[in-house]
Amino acid sequence: MKRFFRWLFSWRTARRALICVAVLATLAGLFRAEENWRGKHAWNKYRQELESRGEQLDFKAFIPKPIPDDQNFAATPLIKSWFTERTNYNARWNDSYSRAENIVKADKDHRGITDLVAWGRVFASTNANGKVESGPLDMASRAKAVPSTLEALKTNEAVFAALRAASLRPNSRYPVQYNLEDPWGILLPHLGNLRQVCRRLDLKACAELAAGQSGNALEDVKLMLYLTDSVKEEPFLISYLVRIACLQIAVQPIWEGLAEHRWSDAQLQELQTRLPPCDFVADLKQPLDSEQAAGILTVDLLLKGKYHIAQLANSVEPRVTINEVAFRVIPRGWYYQEQLTYCALHQEQVKGTFDATRKRVSPSQVALNAGELNRELSEGRLESVGAILHHHVMAGLLLPALQRITLKAAIAQTVSDQAALACALERYRLANGQFPETLGALVPRFISPMPHDVITGEPYKYRRMDDGQFVLYSVGWNEKDDGGVPGKTLFDEKEGDWVWQYPAR
Repeated sequence: MKRFFRWLFSWRTARRALICVAVLATLAGLFRAEENWRGKHAWNKYRQELESRGEQLDFKAFIPKPIPDDQNFAATPLIKSWFTERTNYNARWNDSYSRAENIVKADKDHRGITDLVAWGRVFASTNANGKVESGPLDMASRAKAVPSTLEALKTNEAVFAALRAASLRPNSRYPVQYNLEDPWGILLPHLGNLRQVCRRLDLKACAELAAGQSGNALEDVKLMLYLTDSVKEEPFLISYLVRIACLQIAVQPIWEGLAEHRWSDAQLQELQTRLPPCDFVADLKQPLDSEQAAGILTVDLLLKGKYHIAQLANSVEPRVTINEVAFRVIPRGWYYQEQLTYCALHQEQVKGTFDATRKRVSPSQVALNAGELNRELSEGRLESVGAILHHHVMAGLLLPALQRITLKAAIAQTVSDQAALACALERYRLANGQFPETLGALVPRFISPMPHDVITGEPYKYRRMDDGQFVLYSVGWNEKDDGGVPGKTLFDEKEGDWVWQYPAR
């Protein structure tokens, strides 16, 4: 032991240890320098390749341009209050509608006539917490429920009037604070408010149709369609999804008015002019590109120490994770590798899933790309050494959420197209006493150009039924013609067609 300790603490051993430390430090320095150069060089090369293909990678470029207040729908006191009084959100919508909504349970799986009888009974009841039994949904029964329904919605009339007046302005840019230090923390309080307004306008329009007030219903539908497109220029995927949700809400009264033959030819023409400009397939590119640019910006912020990975993972409480530690010690070049891997996988996930020029989507390509991404990210859990070594942290956090976006775009485009076609079919019926034998009979007098199924690129499937009604449908996400038979839900992902039809009389 004495000899061992004399050797351990001898000058010769200390010198050798210092030499080893110096060698290791030199190797570590060389490794970091090499990784820094390699990562930055590879990212710059790939970035130049993307930009040469027309890809926009700077998040700032997606921020909407300012609009003069006198032309800006969103430059009104009501909408500004959505951004300055966020804490009063629940109080703002604590109205008769929200209390009744907790009692009236709507069928979310299939489109059906709004249960005005249930709504009317809840509004007329003094027991806000009790259960309500519905009744017959014939026209007479529904019409009797209209007065209490419209009376309850009068509490929102000031909001409707302010938005209707503002909708006369040609453009829209909400006062969003585009925080480039935290792109994922940008507040969008208007989105929830827009949905709340549309849901109330939907019920109001359906009640007005049941009461024979189709003119008032048309104004409410037009306002909903305006609100739907008021977020069109926003570069966020959530804004795109809320736009889709608002469109589906707005189409409900259009469908009910068509099912009950409440719309006049002039009203149908006006509805048609509002629906065809919708191109949800082409509009998908901007939010996807913006999402990619936001990911690049996030890595830049991580590199500069202005952002923490826990913020991106929505961690409720600050905690030290393997990713958090790793991002503090890894070579700078690995940040660039994260950007490269994220963008490469983003491009691969989107590749071939939609064609903006031809207005087509490919469910099979979506499934193929999703499978490839899942395999690529399967080296380990998100918070693992494998994810860090393969530079998959950013991709693992952000990309899986994109897998259903193309499906949402296809649904929205189908809803818009079928609503426009249904309006044209009703106009034909009004002019000829019956629906046509084929969709070709609608062109060019009642609709032009003829929309096509975003799944197949072919005309929508159509047939006139023996009872005088019709079935209009897309082959749906399974890319299979099921003869107009729907799946378990209105837009089923696994089986059945996406069908527009009316209840049996």
